[in-house]
Amino acid sequence: MKNSKKIFQGALGIGLLLLIIFQGCKKSFLNVNPAGKEAATQFWQSQADATAAVSAMYANLHEWKNIAFAPIAVESMGSGDVDKGSTPTDASFMNDFINFSANSGEGQISDFWAGEYQTINFANQILDNVPAISMDATLKTRYLAEAKFIRAYAYFRLVRAFGGVPLRLHVPKNASEYNIPRASATAVWTAIESDLTDAAAVLPQSYAAVDIGHVTKGAALALHAKVAMYQTVTNKAKWADVLTYTNAVMGLGYTLFPNYEQMFRTNNKNNSESIFEIQCLLLPNNPDASNSQYSQVQGVRGVTGGGWGFNVPSADLAASYEVGDPRRDATIIFRGETTPEGDVIPASGDNPMYNQKSYVPFAQYVSGFNEGCQQNKIVLRYADVLLMNAEANNETGNTAAALIPLELVRARARGGNNAILPKITSTDQATVRTAIYNERRSELAMEFDRYFDVIRQGRGAAVFGARGWKAGKNEVWPLPQNEIDLSAGVLTQNPNY
Repeated sequence: MKNSKKIFQGALGIGLLLLIIFQGCKKSFLNVNPAGKEAATQFWQSQADATAAVSAMYANLHEWKNIAFAPIAVESMGSGDVDKGSTPTDASFMNDFINFSANSGEGQISDFWAGEYQTINFANQILDNVPAISMDATLKTRYLAEAKFIRAYAYFRLVRAFGGVPLRLHVPKNASEYNIPRASATAVWTAIESDLTDAAAVLPQSYAAVDIGHVTKGAALALHAKVAMYQTVTNKAKWADVLTYTNAVMGLGYTLFPNYEQMFRTNNKNNSESIFEIQCLLLPNNPDASNSQYSQVQGVRGVTGGGWGFNVPSADLAASYEVGDPRRDATIIFRGETTPEGDVIPASGDNPMYNQKSYVPFAQYVSGFNEGCQQNKIVLRYADVLLMNAEANNETGNTAAALIPLELVRARARGGNNAILPKITSTDQATVRTAIYNERRSELAMEFDRYFDVIRQGRGAAVFGARGWKAGKNEVWPLPQNEIDLSAGVLTQNPNY
């Protein structure tokens, strides 16, 4: 099932011995063409080497373990917004994430762990080696800030999924540094915040066209807000930080893209609402480099240009929207419909619904390439920042202020039709809290946050309990058993697994 052709297959968390050298980067780091490998001892000599390393770090973000099956299993399947999809017998192990019976031997857990540490490894190589290169000082500082953001993003995904994990902030230099224990979740969050503070101080607000897709100051601030928000589970004072960072992002000029459905189409990549997207391209005559499978694994099953049909919207999600909310039809492809782009979806098939946010119009399919390989994965967008700001205002006692960003999101969704999605006018904190929770679900559905949102909100048992979720266990997933075995017991398992 997995496409074995990847841009790079590296060591996981123990230091890369080889690094890809890219040719043909006449446009930017997005236009990658793997051409060969160079020994690490011959690398890290020039500005071109630093640029190639940063390009490899970004290219790794759309590698299979980082963007396809494993993230769908770990970050989406438990959310209640999705069903497994495909056929009943195809990858039936995915159901273990839906009913919270996934154990430490599950391969998708191992893949997710490995993918994030591979990302950390790319970032650490840059942070360890680029400082010694003689090159443009401003570019060097920026590259280091970008690597800190990417490392923070990987650790954010790990700590949300597993709690405390091994904290590796440089490439191991000797045998004693290879096998390290778990750091506390608090220590991991602290390291993430340090990286994001450093990154935001350096990164520019925007780039010229050639560098679109590199992380920005806004991305560092927005992720920092999200990092603070997830820590409010144990530290309510962090809501003040969420407010600080979201207010900063709201002053940087981002705007909501006018058309919700069109925001996710490939011709509107990196639009006014986008804060950080994983860049994916279809490079003519180069299917090996056009390797993203994010859209392919979720695409409409059984049609040319569709995909495998996994991670499909659930009936519960479809029923959760307010009457008339256009985001329902913009998020869900229904069997038998014609999409706004003119694709006719068969009236019969394996699944009643598919993910419209990952959909690429069938006419853009090119034979010999992964379906939808040109579809970016949106990681951070402005509507999320507005809803975090609303939640932070409400939780810090300023409910009236919370209604302002909340209304911005709802106004874009209603699109001028004032008969739907009425303004929230209550100033009761509990009522507004529920409204924000519901708005996050409707606005951000199928974007891999819902599962973690419900847990941080303290609603795991109420929302997920009927599917087997248990307090004191399922707030996190189990650590991969193969990692525990390789560590000879230095790594310890999460409780009750």
